[in-house]
Amino acid sequence: QVQVVESGGGLVQAGGSLRLACTASGLSFDDYAMGWFRQAPGKEREGVSCISRNGARIDYKASVKGRFTITRDNAKRTLYLQMNSLKPEDTAMYYCAADREYLGFDTGYKYWGQGTQVTVSS
Repeated sequence: QVQVVESGGGLVQAGGSLRLACTASGLSFDDYAMGWFRQAPGKEREGVSCISRNGARIDYKASVKGRFTITRDNAKRTLYLQMNSLKPEDTAMYYCAADREYLGFDTGYKYWGQGTQVTVSS
């Protein structure tokens, strides 16, 4: 049974930092491309960043480029999202997703976590 679990969310002031983590069990982690998505109340889910199986390809949403960094540790079966210089508009539920194919910001990933809430106060 595949389980994807996010952690690391919380409440932070604008300009602060958070590091999200996502662990995936029940699958061969290094065979999966991974992505971070977010969804704010009343808005559609959107892609934030994604990374290929070996980390050779990485994409970022334009508004987070230069502030967020995605990494993966295949030995630990863990995906990370380092978020710096956070802004109130980054407030959302953040989701981790996994798929054998590199889907970029397409939301058709096969496996999803339950999300971790990030709230940035002004």
